Amino acid sequence: MMPPRTPASAATSEPDPSRRNNLSLLTSLVHHHRVLSRAQLTRHTGLNRSTVGTLIGQLISLGVVYETAPAGEGQVGRPSPEVHPSPSIAALAVNPEIDAVTIGLVSLGGKVHKKIRFETERIPGAREAVNIAAAVIAGMRSELDASYRITGIGMAVPGLVNRDDGVVRHAPHLGWRNEPAARMLSEATGYPCQAANDASLGAEAELIFGAGAGAGQKNLIYLNGGPSGIGGGVIADGQLLRGASGYAGELGHTFVRSEGATCHCGATGCLETEVSQSRLLGLAGLSSGDTADLERALGNRNSSAVNDEVARQLTYLGITLRNAVNIFNPEAIVLDGFLGTLHALAPASLDGMLQAQAMDGPAGQVKIYRAALGSDLMMIGAAELAFTPFLADPAGLGTTTGTVAAPTSQTG
Repeated sequence: MMPPRTPASAATSEPDPSRRNNLSLLTSLVHHHRVLSRAQLTRHTGLNRSTVGTLIGQLISLGVVYETAPAGEGQVGRPSPEVHPSPSIAALAVNPEIDAVTIGLVSLGGKVHKKIRFETERIPGAREAVNIAAAVIAGMRSELDASYRITGIGMAVPGLVNRDDGVVRHAPHLGWRNEPAARMLSEATGYPCQAANDASLGAEAELIFGAGAGAGQKNLIYLNGGPSGIGGGVIADGQLLRGASGYAGELGHTFVRSEGATCHCGATGCLETEVSQSRLLGLAGLSSGDTADLERALGNRNSSAVNDEVARQLTYLGITLRNAVNIFNPEAIVLDGFLGTLHALAPASLDGMLQAQAMDGPAGQVKIYRAALGSDLMMIGAAELAFTPFLADPAGLGTTTGTVAAPTSQTG
């Protein structure tokens, strides 16, 4: 069945705070779980069945969710309809890097519908990255206006970003300082925009939709390695550890080598100076490429030089993870980008280091995973930033001028 068109009369914020909170709770649950039955929503919320039914009816009329007949055969009793997030409600995602600006379209439920990677000949400045993103979004505008309601833009930036005002305080690999990136992109596109550190957004995305989803894990450490260095995020008791200004989680600047090179941050011996994608690309005979290309090339070059460099980088990564495990006592460590490639090339190495060097208790509890969301992770994480205001008040988004058909695999 098709998600319904939203009537103009529904385009107002819910005035009753209690009902607004309940609508927010239901919408967030459906968004984060991707599909839940009415019975499951009743259990998750603690509300009675009739209240949940009334609230779902309102969300359907708003075009926020749609229902299908329950999947499966031989159910006992009255079947409970399944509730899905509407694919017509979406967010835009932007991720500037040193060699490209990627723009994505992500619907509720964390489904990536479109991803456009615009490669640059040089490191893009803040204004250039904004102009690229705005031009790509302008090219998508007729499709967006016809088929989607856009909640806003989320921008994932590899650097220190103040989430409260969207100002990039320092993105050293990009060369950005005190750039009001969120405001610039909002003015250029007309959409509300928020910005945050890319690795922090990646950590939240993996918690909700990826390696942390469904496993009951509320304490994890996420590390991402890419062209712009190494970033990290810490999830403690289900919440992102932000710090005083939102800068927490910069694990790429963990001290790992006393005689190491000087880092762009001014210190010496940071993890970023010892563990590098560029060195691996050089050994693989590649000038660029995604992690799949890198992993394939390194796997095919079973030379002593490759093996030695992989072992060397894993040693320094292991020092960082040992410290992180001892300090934060996580249930899971999630490795993304080329760090996931390093782990895949010698999967027993990091586990062995942690068991040998970290404290017995924390080391015995933690498991190392590769990021589950792959190349879509930054798009999903950035979109989650743009979904946040909508999830707090799903009745306040406004109307849509079109609809997107529900996936056929989910129709009843």
